[in-house]
Amino acid sequence: MITFIIAIIILLAGYFMYGKLVERVFRPDDRPTPAIAHPDGVDYIPMKTWRVFLVQLLNIAGTGPIFGALMGAVFGPVVFLWIVFGSILGGAVHDYMSGMISVRMDGVSVSEIVGKYLGKAAKQIMRVFSVILLILVGAVFTTSPAALLARLTPDWANTLFWVAVILAYYFLATLLPIDKLIGKLYPIFGGVLIVMAVGIMIGLGVGGYHIPELKLANLHPNGKPVFPYMFITVACGAISGFHATQSPMMARCIKSEKHGRHVFYGAMISESVIALVWAAAGAAFYGATGGLQNALTELGQSGVVYDISVSLLGIVGGAMAIIGVVVCPVSSGDTAFRSARLTIADWFKIDQSKLPKRIAVTIPLLVVGAVLTQLDFDVVWRYFSWSNQTLAMITLWAAAMYLVRSARKRWYSLMCALPAAFMSAVSCTYILMADEGFKISSAIAYPIGICFAAACFALYIFKAAKTERENLK
Repeated sequence: MITFIIAIIILLAGYFMYGKLVERVFRPDDRPTPAIAHPDGVDYIPMKTWRVFLVQLLNIAGTGPIFGALMGAVFGPVVFLWIVFGSILGGAVHDYMSGMISVRMDGVSVSEIVGKYLGKAAKQIMRVFSVILLILVGAVFTTSPAALLARLTPDWANTLFWVAVILAYYFLATLLPIDKLIGKLYPIFGGVLIVMAVGIMIGLGVGGYHIPELKLANLHPNGKPVFPYMFITVACGAISGFHATQSPMMARCIKSEKHGRHVFYGAMISESVIALVWAAAGAAFYGATGGLQNALTELGQSGVVYDISVSLLGIVGGAMAIIGVVVCPVSSGDTAFRSARLTIADWFKIDQSKLPKRIAVTIPLLVVGAVLTQLDFDVVWRYFSWSNQTLAMITLWAAAMYLVRSARKRWYSLMCALPAAFMSAVSCTYILMADEGFKISSAIAYPIGICFAAACFALYIFKAAKTERENLK
C-alpha cells in the first residue's frame, strides 16, 4: 500500500512541477486559438475548459487505462514505475506537445505536425499510418463492447447486431458538430470513469486488500520479459500514440493556450491515476500475478473488470463496470473515426463544414472498420498495440524538432527527445521479438533495438545542430 500511495503522490506532484516546466518551455500566450479565430460550427467550437478536459480524458482513455493496466500488472509491481514515470516524463509531455503544437498550427492533425517538423516523406508515411491506426482503434472498440452486450441481451441481439448498432452510432458521432453529442455525453461518462476508479480505490482500502509493494523483478507467470512487452502492453496508462490523434480535436475547441496544461497534461496524469488504481486492484484482488493471469485468460479483461467491481462495490459497482467496459471503448471508437475523418480532410484539403463532404469521407472509413471487426480480435489488438507506441515515438521526435526551432535553449528539446529515443528502442525491439513480428530472439533483438534508438538520437542531434546554424544566419 505504501508504494501505491507514493505513486499517486508522485503523479500529482508531476502535474504541478514537471507539467509546469513543460508549459514554461512551450510558452503559451494570449493569441487567439483556432476555436476563437474561426469557429465553423462543426469541429472548431469553443468549449468550457472543464468540459474540454473531460472530453479529452474520455477520448484518450476508453478502457485503455483499465485493460492495459490489468494486463501490465501480470508483470508485477514493477508496472507502477512505468505508469508513474512513463506518464510524467513521456505520456503527458507527448499529449501536451501534440495538443499545443496543433493549437499553434490551426488545429491540424498529427500527420501535418509530423510533416512540418520531420519532412514531407514523414508526413506521407504518418498520414497513412495514423489513418490505419485510427481504423484499427475503431474496429477493436467496436468488437469488445458488442461482444459484451451480446452476452447481456437476448439471443436475437447477437454480436453482429450490436456491431451494426455501434457503427450506426459512430456514423452520427463522426458527422455531428462536436458539441452536440460528444460535448454533451462525454463529460458525464468521463466523470463516471473517475468515480469508478475512486470507488475501487476506497473498496481496496475498506476491504483490507493487500496491494503489493514495489519489487524490481519480473513476476510474469510465463516469464515474458518486461522489456519491451510491458511497455507495449501498458499503453494508455503511460504513453500512447493514439492520444496524438485525439489532442488535435480538443485543440480546435480550447479557448486559451494557457488552459493547455490543464487539458492535455492533466488528462494524461488523470488517466495514469486510473491505470494505477486498476493495476493495484488486479494485483491485490487476485493475490498473485499467476491468479491474475488465469483470470484474464478465463474471464477476459471485461470479465475481470466486472468481477473486481461487483466484489468491491456491489450492485452499483457492477452497473458502473458495465458502463465502463461498454461506453468507454465506444467513446474512443467514435472519436477514432472522427479523427480519421479530420486527418483525411487535412490530407486532401476537403472542407468539412458541409455535411455531404463529411459523409463522403466517413462512409468508406466505417465500411473498412466493419470489415476489420470480422477478423480475430487478438490479432487486430496486437497490431494496434505496436502501431500505437510507434506513433508515440514519431510524435515525440516531431515535438523535439519543434522545440529545437522554437525553444530559447536547444537542450529543452531533450524533454521530448529522450522519451522519443526510449520509445524507439521499445517499438523496434518489440516488432523484432513479437509473434506478430519477426520472432527474433532477445539476444539479437535487444542490440538492434538499442542501435536503432541510438541512430535516431544521432540523427536528431545532427538535425538540431543544422537547424541552429540556419537560425543564426
